[in-house]
Amino acid sequence: MPEQIHDIGRRRAWVIWLVGLTVYVLAIFNRSSLGVAGLLATSRFGISATQLSFFTVLQLVVYAGLQVPIGVLLDRYGSRVLMLTGLALMTLGQLAFAFATSFPVAVLARATIGAGDATIFVSVIRLVTVWFLVRQAPLVTQLTGQFGQLGAIAAAAPLSLALHHLGWTESFALASSLGIVGMALVVVLVTDSPYARERVARVKMRALARSLRLVWGNPGTRLGMWSHFTSQFSSTVFALLWGFPFLVRGEGLSSGAASTLLIVMTVWVIASGLVLGTLVAHFPYYRSWMVLGIVGAMALGWAVVLLRSTPAPVWMLVVLVCLMATGGPASMVGFDLARTFVPVEASGRANGFVNIGGFSASLLTMGLIGVLLDWHSGAGGTDTYDLADFRFAMSVQYAFWAFGAVQIVRYRHKAISHLHRLHPGVVDAMKRGEAVAHLGFHEREGV
Repeated sequence: MPEQIHDIGRRRAWVIWLVGLTVYVLAIFNRSSLGVAGLLATSRFGISATQLSFFTVLQLVVYAGLQVPIGVLLDRYGSRVLMLTGLALMTLGQLAFAFATSFPVAVLARATIGAGDATIFVSVIRLVTVWFLVRQAPLVTQLTGQFGQLGAIAAAAPLSLALHHLGWTESFALASSLGIVGMALVVVLVTDSPYARERVARVKMRALARSLRLVWGNPGTRLGMWSHFTSQFSSTVFALLWGFPFLVRGEGLSSGAASTLLIVMTVWVIASGLVLGTLVAHFPYYRSWMVLGIVGAMALGWAVVLLRSTPAPVWMLVVLVCLMATGGPASMVGFDLARTFVPVEASGRANGFVNIGGFSASLLTMGLIGVLLDWHSGAGGTDTYDLADFRFAMSVQYAFWAFGAVQIVRYRHKAISHLHRLHPGVVDAMKRGEAVAHLGFHEREGV
């Protein structure tokens, strides 16, 4: 083991985490900035709903597609370099988006933002992995994911006001300048590891494929990925793109009321994340069942709203957004599941695989909703959408929930069998509520 030169889980760790959290808040802000500007974008670029969804779908395609390469680079170069690279890309992308007047240029700008965004979260989670004790990590991971949603509040409220008072170019140009502040904080305050020589995986190219197969072959990685896939996409699709149009065009709310509901959603993410983080730390054996319970509650909430032929009352919409918001903390359980099985030096790759799950489901759902809205409304554009159009399009979520739930049950069984076979006693320890992490690979690794 390398020499430890800093305390783990103490003051320096919390300072580094706070900087990482600040950068993640900025990443969420940049990712969510199109949510409140969606209707303005259709007018600015003269585009349809399908083209509008393509903005965010491409952004998420880039994000998801880069997760594994970034995971490899993260294990090789560490969080600091990857965070600086991501901040630079997001700054350039947001600045280009501010001055874009054509659809192709705007698409390229959003893709650049997606590439930068792709580096941030897994980098922060790796900092949590190396800087905090095993018993601290589940709660800190939840805090990271949930307080990061403050970026969505900044997009839903301050950015909405800025767009109204300053206009498109000035608002997004101002947003791009925040990346420079983030880069300065990372340079000054972030250290990759509490060890004198960080445990970096210097993977040679000829061994890379085997390394990825080893990480992907671990059932904990797959259980984490399917947990993330099933629980995350509904809130992501709602917050990033279709929530605001659904509430305004479908449910008949004002722009202000719709923005308020998005803020309520984000506040509930933080509150529910604190509760779920505590439960995950105390009952590790039941983590995937917690995810399935939350997914079932989300599906039930949507069913109650979508089965109505008239707009839902506000209280029902509040319950719906809170149920969706709980999916955010549930998706974070996926990283905790992977952390149980995978050694720390491979955590970047494992987290990359997990992160692909929810964002793959999100981009597929987001794109399908746009296509179904255009088809059901007769391609009349956003001004023609009504509640019937949204009821039809939003129902596509059930296909992803059903498929994901089957996969969670399947890989939970495989993961438990894996632990009984290769790590005797670990399952019983988890049933007793003991913290278990970084079990490491075995020569008989595989699903």
